[in-house]
Amino acid sequence: MRVAAPAKAAPDCVAVTDPPTIVWFRRDLRVADHPALADAAARGPVVCLWVTDPTLLARRHHDAPARRAFLRDGLIALDAELRTRGGQLTMRSGAPIDVLRAVAAETGSRRIVWTREVSPWGIARDRAVSDALSASGITVDQFGGDLIAEPEDIPGPSGDGYRVFTPFFVRWCERPIPAHLPVPGCLAGPVLAAGSLDALGTAPAPRHAGPAAARDALVAFITDGHADRYDLVRDLVAENGTSRLSAYLRFGMCTSAQIGRALGLPGSISAGRTAVWRQVAWREFYHHQLARNPSSAYRALRVPFRTIGWSSDPGGFTAWCDGRTGYPLVDAGMRQLSGEGWMHNRARMVCASFLIKDLLIDWRRGERVFMQRLIDGDPASNNGGWQWTAGTGTDAAPYFRVFNPVRQSRKFDPEGQYIRRWVPELAAVTDRWIHEPWKMPPDAQSAAGCTIGVDYPVPIVDHARRRDLALARYRAAESRGPGGT
Repeated sequence: MRVAAPAKAAPDCVAVTDPPTIVWFRRDLRVADHPALADAAARGPVVCLWVTDPTLLARRHHDAPARRAFLRDGLIALDAELRTRGGQLTMRSGAPIDVLRAVAAETGSRRIVWTREVSPWGIARDRAVSDALSASGITVDQFGGDLIAEPEDIPGPSGDGYRVFTPFFVRWCERPIPAHLPVPGCLAGPVLAAGSLDALGTAPAPRHAGPAAARDALVAFITDGHADRYDLVRDLVAENGTSRLSAYLRFGMCTSAQIGRALGLPGSISAGRTAVWRQVAWREFYHHQLARNPSSAYRALRVPFRTIGWSSDPGGFTAWCDGRTGYPLVDAGMRQLSGEGWMHNRARMVCASFLIKDLLIDWRRGERVFMQRLIDGDPASNNGGWQWTAGTGTDAAPYFRVFNPVRQSRKFDPEGQYIRRWVPELAAVTDRWIHEPWKMPPDAQSAAGCTIGVDYPVPIVDHARRRDLALARYRAAESRGPGGT
């Protein structure tokens, strides 16, 4: 399998009688800034192919109805964009190697291209598929395009990348932002039976999907001024101050380069836009980490913390999942996750910290819940974020950093607007009690129509006590040194 450079130019039209190049779409559901698609169109006819892989869907992290619905609508939108240029998205189901071989035989294709992935599962799958296709005499080429920098582009002083974000960010910012690669003028190719997307379900998607929706969201984020205010409001959970581009990035409906160019890079940009760009870099940082440390997908990156004595606590876990912990900000975040398939990043950190360091539950259980509910659930970003909060992963996040859910609530939702939106039992609670409703006297509870312990739960744990217990367990694991899984 070769890493290829795209052809120089794309013709306006091609002769569909020539053997086509198959473009295997995966996490790159767009038509512009797509090196593999541009290369294929420059060489002749094109078959754009999507393969619904039952093996992948059966993995526990992909038992995610909202994300599947978003993906399904994104594929439908991609097909519509391809059809405006004479193409279509051929949709098939099955093991990728079997489908690719069948489509190659059906069309006479001797070349298949795709966009490179860096997840451990994706790397292993692509290696196996490439080896099998090459043995059948089919040329395979893979292209970059989703990341500003591939892992080998930032080797670090030891050749094994960076474990700390700041020096990574410095090197990452030195990488050139790729120039815009326009949509090929013609994407004609043989017309094939399209198949269906039934395996992705029929539930409505939580938001509009596809490359056009991604473009609209990015343009709105810039033109509405949210990007320039991002550094000031991005942590305020009740504000509409974030881009919400993460789901589009997850499926390659937009790219890091597109965001960078929209922000005004290369060049001088505002502090708010710089903060946005820094968040894009965090995403790529976590992708590099997972590519270099594939075992971190299922265990702590920091070896000593593989032996922490986690609790089971099924009741606490259920309360956390359902948004019934008695801590309003935690409950609001978990209910937003269930309701929208998305959660504000500050709330994500607070909810994750509560599960790990208040309930003393293994971070991997929470990571799985997020992956199953988030439409932007990404193996690298989700894993990286959970391990950062747990203090078991990269960067300088110490394990003794514990988010106090009440202080976080007061600081980042001072008027309780986010809480009232997602925890309607507390809608009439005054600002004085909204962050600690269990302290309301009986007359205040009566006035708010919310009896604590009946309409809204008392806190299921005492934060201060659980913080001390969590730190003791971390210290014990640290003192034992390396070991475990």
